[in-house]
Amino acid sequence: MNQNYTAVVKQDGEWWIGWIEEVPGVNCQETTREELLKTLHTTLAEALEMNRADARDAAGSGYEELNIAV
Repeated sequence: MNQNYTAVVKQDGEWWIGWIEEVPGVNCQETTREELLKTLHTTLAEALEMNRADARDAAGSGYEELNIAV
């Protein structure tokens, strides 16, 4: 499943800073825009996997995974 997320990025002095709108806590800063986008991508992927693992751990056994479209 390929999902799209929105990166909000801006240059602030010598730094590029960015956030992922849909996932609180996913924010990064880098010295170039290109590096910022790579870091946001990696950080978002790691955050989503940690959230998935947390949800599965909280559910215990016998759970069902369903896709929900918004």
